[in-house]
Amino acid sequence: MTEDEKKLLQAKHRLEEAQARDREKERKARTHRLIKEGAVLEKVYPKIKEIELDELENYMQSLFESKA
Repeated sequence: MTEDEKKLLQAKHRLEEAQARDREKERKARTHRLIKEGAVLEKVYPKIKEIELDELENYMQSLFESKA
């Protein structure tokens, strides 16, 4: 393997690592946002803890469809 090939491979690995860090950062930001949104929903509508997810989804869709 030549020196240029080694440098190219290192650059490729650095790019892949940077992309992986970006994906991880985005995933953590999304998780944090979803947790905060869920907390707000629970605060506004405490009975949500007792509702199945598919029921909640249908309820939310009906709310937003009626507003459109």
